Amino acid sequence: MEKLAEQVFQQVNVRLNKRQQAAITRYEQELLDWNSRFNLTAIRDVESIRVKHFQDSLTCLLAMRDTPVDRVIDVGTGAGFPGLVLKIAYPNMQLTLVESVGKKAEFCRHISRVLSLENVQVLQERAEVVGRMAAHREQYDWAIARAVAAMPTLVEYLLPLVRIGGGMIAMKGESAPVEAVASEHALKLLGGELRQLMPVTLPGVVEERFLVVVRKIAATPTIYPRLVGIPAKRPLAPPGR
Repeated sequence: MEKLAEQVFQQVNVRLNKRQQAAITRYEQELLDWNSRFNLTAIRDVESIRVKHFQDSLTCLLAMRDTPVDRVIDVGTGAGFPGLVLKIAYPNMQLTLVESVGKKAEFCRHISRVLSLENVQVLQERAEVVGRMAAHREQYDWAIARAVAAMPTLVEYLLPLVRIGGGMIAMKGESAPVEAVASEHALKLLGGELRQLMPVTLPGVVEERFLVVVRKIAATPTIYPRLVGIPAKRPLAPPGR
């Protein structure tokens, strides 16, 4: 775990203390245990879990650093990535995890209990529903998603949750530049502005990775997000397309 902590420090300039390293070690052990019984993640060997789950999650800090991180929501969190890892790094964060699959949502609750993480809410719900809840709509400094949907759809999931002045992060692979262009209409419609395509390099991983960073510059119209399933079936596109 000290190797992971050093790699994280070199990459995002955040030093994980012994307590945080111990929390990640326990998280790793619980993930391996649950994964032997439930299919939580396809990544199963320890080294890949440390790099592709834990270190990858903490790369979000490259975009979040020097900004408010009081309230963060992670949509489609799966086994808690990146949200719960960011919570370990920023213990004072109020974190909401959105996960529609029951066994994954329960694992996130389990980890929160085991690690005694306070101010973590797990919603077993769809993003389209959460985006219309008054308690969550335009309430967050950051909305984050990893491997959830194509950008035009993801924008509709995330931006309704972000306060004006806050931001969203889409953790993407090599398709990020093309997806960012394809989401321009959706961003304009929903009050967002593309700020940065941030390349991310992970040790031993050859695939290209990016953080697509968007700022919320205007309120999202109340008709968005649309009903469950529609953003994925009919992504927002310019008229005539």
